[in-house]
Amino acid sequence: MRNTTYTAEFVFPGHPDKLSDAIADALVQEASQWQKRALVGVEVSVHRNCVFVTGRIGCEGAEGIDITGIVREVYRSAGYGGDWMPGPENLEIRTDLCLGPLEDGEEEFRSLSDDQSICTGYATATAETNHLPVEHWLSNRLGRRLASLRTEAPDLNLGPDGKVIVIVVQGDDGYHLEEFSCSLQQKSASDDISLHRVVRITLENEMKVLSTAFADLAPDVPGELSVNGAGAFEIGGPEGDNGLSGKKLVVDAYGPRIPIGGGALSGKDFFKVDRAGALHARRVAKAIVVTGGAREAIVRLAWFPGDREGRLLSIENEDRKQLDPKPWQGLFNLSLEVSGEKWSHAANLVTIARFGHFTDGDLEWENLSFTSAKTA
Repeated sequence: MRNTTYTAEFVFPGHPDKLSDAIADALVQEASQWQKRALVGVEVSVHRNCVFVTGRIGCEGAEGIDITGIVREVYRSAGYGGDWMPGPENLEIRTDLCLGPLEDGEEEFRSLSDDQSICTGYATATAETNHLPVEHWLSNRLGRRLASLRTEAPDLNLGPDGKVIVIVVQGDDGYHLEEFSCSLQQKSASDDISLHRVVRITLENEMKVLSTAFADLAPDVPGELSVNGAGAFEIGGPEGDNGLSGKKLVVDAYGPRIPIGGGALSGKDFFKVDRAGALHARRVAKAIVVTGGAREAIVRLAWFPGDREGRLLSIENEDRKQLDPKPWQGLFNLSLEVSGEKWSHAANLVTIARFGHFTDGDLEWENLSFTSAKTA
């Protein structure tokens, strides 16, 4: 077998783009508590101590939502405050939102698509990675583990921002981590040698755990690791760069190996086709590989304005050959009614925004049921 190289990345909760995603989804979650069929379509941008929130929140009591408090709490839970700027209490929060109740009849029409969208779902038969590409799964697991060092190892003086990139090679003997890079926000006066040592030890321990669960993954860590390869990384987060919700679509989906469609997931309620369609497409793809229909599946759904259900356009297998979509069209209920009613309160959306929709196999939309011909 010819060696094949794959790459993927992960960004920490304190990254400015992920701050924006988490704020957007915190607002979706809050609105859905006020009214289950709330209509939310918001975008967020951050820079320095400024936060901009735009879009629409339509639900009972929308004017009473504490947007300022929600934004500050997202910053705080990401690790900002104290030594790490901007402090939540110092944020300048600007909004241009359409706030108010749903219009007459609008609640009933939530089950109809109010936009068009092309949505891509993917799954591989590798159950050990929750049916995700190995490199995408690995970057997420290693990134989350390193992000936890901020609280587990306070002597390292790590901040909320950070990035991880992995290069994974697949060969006859399975997968191995070929190269690894991370950028971890850290106070400039800190011991960078200790940081290198802790990163290596953390990776070695985590790779042993992951390779035990997934036998095709070698436990080895590259001899050379890139840790803050561009030099000191103290000024980060919104102080170092601007951020925007929806910019990390590839990280949110399946990594760069899989071409994706549709739009941003965060900031959209579960009746919105961009988010709902992505989840429906993933479920169909996962069902195909779980039932042995293919070793890999790329599923494309389309939505026209006014559609109640997604249109199953195409299915590709691991050889990029087209499978007949008709046998799979009736497997699941691909309606907005299902996604909106069943999944709106199924998870903590701030956590989802930070760590992904497909990385936790226990999430409700990741659990498949085949109890009927057309199940939710």
